[in-house]
Amino acid sequence: MAAVTAAMVKELREQTGAGMTDCKKALTETNGNMEEAVEVLRKNGQAKAVKKESRIAAEGLCCIACSDECTAAVVEVNSETDFVAKNETFREFVEAVARQAVNSGAADMDAFMEEKWLEDSSKTVKEVLVDKIAVIGEKLSIRRFEKVVAAEGCVATYVHGGGRIGVIVEAKTDVVNDAVKEALTNIAMQVAALSPKYVATSDVSEEYKEHEKEILKAQIAQDPKMEGKPEKVIEGAVMGRLNKELKEVCLLEQIYVKAEDGKQTVAQYVAQVAKENGANLSISRFVRFETGEGIEKKQEDFAAEVAAQMGM
Repeated sequence: MAAVTAAMVKELREQTGAGMTDCKKALTETNGNMEEAVEVLRKNGQAKAVKKESRIAAEGLCCIACSDECTAAVVEVNSETDFVAKNETFREFVEAVARQAVNSGAADMDAFMEEKWLEDSSKTVKEVLVDKIAVIGEKLSIRRFEKVVAAEGCVATYVHGGGRIGVIVEAKTDVVNDAVKEALTNIAMQVAALSPKYVATSDVSEEYKEHEKEILKAQIAQDPKMEGKPEKVIEGAVMGRLNKELKEVCLLEQIYVKAEDGKQTVAQYVAQVAKENGANLSISRFVRFETGEGIEKKQEDFAAEVAAQMGM
């Protein structure tokens, strides 16, 4: 059997929000398999939220550049410290990287890093990055970029927290006026605030739904109130909880954050704006970058703290 270490307990705790004792038990039960341990905690209802992206973030900035109302790109550039992330030289560099991205034809990061730098064609993006590291004196990383081109409409953008979150929303529309642009910006703000995973429920795979149903069935099986209930009732409870979950992760099903009645969904808001402006309007997709998503930042002495509390 694989030894369960304090570092493993720490990682599982950060992913799920479950207690240390529960994390150690789950890891022991699954012979140290992290993914299986997460499933055990979810089935037992002990995982508060399985969000790898919510683990401790690296420093840096997200930035967006637009070349016209149909084309935008978002980038994430990381630094080691928050001090550098707030440095004007660093911010200017990130803005230049965003301009590079919106004009780029690269399909991936490798190709992007080998492109000629727009502001100095004698150097590649990678070489400029190396130069900037030398100037700033700290490790920097151009982590990712995504370019969005709306072929049949426009894009709207929103940057939150001075660069902590960057969002691009692509819309299909035959009317592009100030009212439609404002509405799309509002939706971009919604994406930033509530972090949906999909545009609509139709985008959710059957595999995802079936996986979540298994988790919900396991949770319901441990609910004393559901003990002895007919299978039909249990199935109804599972579907009810699944539908509630889908409303939280699908943009169009979410309650619009600015809804005056507190009930209007994003889909209803889009329909309202379309009607008021005589437009055929729909949301095609969105891109949401949050600085440090999925990057675990060093925490001094935390593993030792866990070990001490666990008696390991």
